[in-house]
Amino acid sequence: MPPRTAYAAAPAHPAWLALFDLFAPYAEGMRFDQHTVVLLVRPADPPELPRDAADRLQSAHLAHQAGLVEQGAVLAAGPFLGGDDERIRGFAVLSVDPQMARELYANDPAVRSGQLVARVMSWLVPEGVLRFEGVPVPTSMLELASGD
Repeated sequence: MPPRTAYAAAPAHPAWLALFDLFAPYAEGMRFDQHTVVLLVRPADPPELPRDAADRLQSAHLAHQAGLVEQGAVLAAGPFLGGDDERIRGFAVLSVDPQMARELYANDPAVRSGQLVARVMSWLVPEGVLRFEGVPVPTSMLELASGD
C-alpha cells in the first residue's frame, strides 16, 4: 500500500509550496496519498530498429512491466493513445519511492535500448480516491495478439 502523506508533509519543492499555500485554507486537515508516477517518453532521436527487433523489444518491455506488477512495485501501467504529444508513450503508477522507480525503470529493456526515457515524479491525490485491483497484465506481444 502506498504511504499516506499528510498535507503538511508534502514535498518541499517551491512549486508545491506555492500551490499548497494557495489552497491551504481549503485543504486544512485534508490527507493525501503519495504515489510515484513514471511517464515513458520517446526521445527525439531513438535508435532505429527493424520491425522484428522492435517487436522483441516490446515483448521484453511488457515482460519487465509484468514483473514489476507481480513484485507489487507497479500498481497500474499502460500506453497512451492519441494525445497532444505523441512522444509520451506510457504511464505507470508505482508503490515505491521515486529513487526506486528510477532504478526499476533503468532496467526496462525499452529504456536501456534508448527507445524510451523514464520521467519519474511524485503524485499526490486525495487520500482514498484511487484503488488498485490485482488483475492479469500482458507479458508479451504474442499474449496481446491472442487476447489472453
